[in-house]
Amino acid sequence: MKILDAFFDWQKASYEKKVAKMKEEGLCPECRGKGYHATAANAYIYMPSFDYKCYSCNGTGSYTDWENPYL
Repeated sequence: MKILDAFFDWQKASYEKKVAKMKEEGLCPECRGKGYHATAANAYIYMPSFDYKCYSCNGTGSYTDWENPYL
């Protein structure tokens, strides 16, 4: 169990480090400031444009919108 605990602690620390870096840069941690998610699609998959939008920051790519999505 200590191995799992160590793994989850490392994963949490890595996520916190990523969020701190994105806060410093002012970018959304989910989409890395792009405002959309790039997906691997092919010619046989129909994906409307609203599916690409980052719903965490409402498509702005801003850290403040990610932190307070309901403002």
